[in-house]
Amino acid sequence: MNEIRGTLPRPDGVALAWAALPGTGPTIVFLGGFRSDMEGSKALHLRDHCAGTGRAFLRLDYSGHGASGGEFEAGTIGAWADDAALVIEARAPGPVVLVGSSMGGWIALLLARRWGAGRVRAFIGIAAAPDFTEALMPQEFTEADRAILARDGVLRRPSEYGEPIPITLRLLTEGRNQLLLPGPIPYGGPVRLLQGMADPDVPWRHALRIMEALPGPDAELTLIKDGDHRLSRPQDLGLLTRTLEALPL
Repeated sequence: MNEIRGTLPRPDGVALAWAALPGTGPTIVFLGGFRSDMEGSKALHLRDHCAGTGRAFLRLDYSGHGASGGEFEAGTIGAWADDAALVIEARAPGPVVLVGSSMGGWIALLLARRWGAGRVRAFIGIAAAPDFTEALMPQEFTEADRAILARDGVLRRPSEYGEPIPITLRLLTEGRNQLLLPGPIPYGGPVRLLQGMADPDVPWRHALRIMEALPGPDAELTLIKDGDHRLSRPQDLGLLTRTLEALPL
């Protein structure tokens, strides 16, 4: 496998990490979730699949994530979308297929809105979470949480995935500038949404809201009854690659 790795400096000097495979067709771009990175099982599974099928592939870390520089707590949805756009423009300037997991689904839809179907040939969302800073996360806050946010500007919430997650007031406030729902989302290319019905973080009905917001005719939602938020089991990863291969590219 001849994967190339490197970093790309932002105008402010923050280094954004990326890894790319040369290949044919639209570049498959993986966009990870909140506090995730490009070394996760879905990103690596897609990389290996693309290596085996000769497809071009790109994965990256937003600022404050994984191998990239910058502070996580300084990040916002808009800044991370710009990070992704900067790396994609530099490493995959042609047609792309965007695969977004959780927050990466929101970022992918923002880029699809920005670039249109001529550039973004298709979008695959894995537990896609557009608007989570407004529609999902605040619903779980207690009054004490809200008081801490107002006082300190940051709330550290326990996570089943590891260390407590810092939620900043900046993230929530800036997220309102990036909202996509109830739509319409101005993207008419093929969309495939994969959503677990046992997902504790993104309710499966949120995927229905995304479907309702999409104006294009070629949009499909696959519900996995026992699927969790990660959708990283072998059967989930197999579904992901089958979904990719079935796209009308």
